[in-house]
Amino acid sequence: MSTTTKRIAAHKRLPRGANGGIQLLLIHNVAHLGKQGDVVDVKPGYAKNYLLPQGLATIATDHHKRMVDKHRAKLLEIEKDRLKGLQDLASALSKQSLTIEANANDEGHLYGSVGANEIVAALKQHDLTITVDQVRLEGVLKELGLYTVKVQLHPDVATEVKVWVVPTVSDDAKG
Repeated sequence: MSTTTKRIAAHKRLPRGANGGIQLLLIHNVAHLGKQGDVVDVKPGYAKNYLLPQGLATIATDHHKRMVDKHRAKLLEIEKDRLKGLQDLASALSKQSLTIEANANDEGHLYGSVGANEIVAALKQHDLTITVDQVRLEGVLKELGLYTVKVQLHPDVATEVKVWVVPTVSDDAKG
């Protein structure tokens, strides 16, 4: 059997959905496609070159659908616990006020800027761990002052953190 014949044979085995695409059952959440347990129709290339080889989806057979239905309650419980943890973290973050030192001139303009990396590092010092992509800045902070920074922990969980940007205390001022 030639490779072309094998490809065509493999292509025909994949179940077609109502829209003519390949019908797959998602094993993991896939951004812009669906959540774990969803049955989705995708283009054949996306199914064969990405979703199936990466282990993100499987063929949507009746057996797999029944398995997912049985585990859906467990998955919902896990997601509920995860959301509870994220809401607790959001509560702790909202009570937090950070102070970040930065070099500035006499008018209060920073020589550099304060970005998401500095905010994450300051939170880590308070034993609060988030990732840089969860910090929603509308541009870097370039002046001294108080800022309210949005933090998006989950599509359903967001909070704000107060960030004070203060001038670095130089050695001359200390002594």
